Amino acid sequence: MRRFTLLLIAVAAAIACFTASAEPQSEKGRKEWFREFRQYKHEFMIKELNLSKEQQEKFFPLYDEMDKSIHQLNRQTRALEKKIDTSKEPVNDLEYEKAAEALYELKGKEAATEMEYFTKFKTVLTPKQMYELKKAERKFTQELMMQHSRMRAVKKK
Repeated sequence: MRRFTLLLIAVAAAIACFTASAEPQSEKGRKEWFREFRQYKHEFMIKELNLSKEQQEKFFPLYDEMDKSIHQLNRQTRALEKKIDTSKEPVNDLEYEKAAEALYELKGKEAATEMEYFTKFKTVLTPKQMYELKKAERKFTQELMMQHSRMRAVKKK
């Protein structure tokens, strides 16, 4: 999931940079883009997991909550990393150690969050859908990467 999240953030940043060079984006435009992105992901998951309407109503609030929680973990860790990287003052060993510890703990925290939601998802999804969920996430990421590659190829022309 960490790889998926980082890839998702990278793609989002690349697309945001591409659109930012075309015209300045307002905060409202950015929120709209993320709303559309989430909707696109939901539609993809509905198709890949063959979710019923009832499952959709129960699953997506949980899934979005998990995604938000993992995103927050990544944001906190990146903020600490950025603080170290941009410090104008000398960084001491204790600060480096704490930052390194946070970086190494991130995967474990993400995994713990996923396991917490795994239990919740089991009340909504069938065992087969639970299995297919991880495959669908990987497939979604691959789809994004292919779209990003196509956009870069078009931009170069």
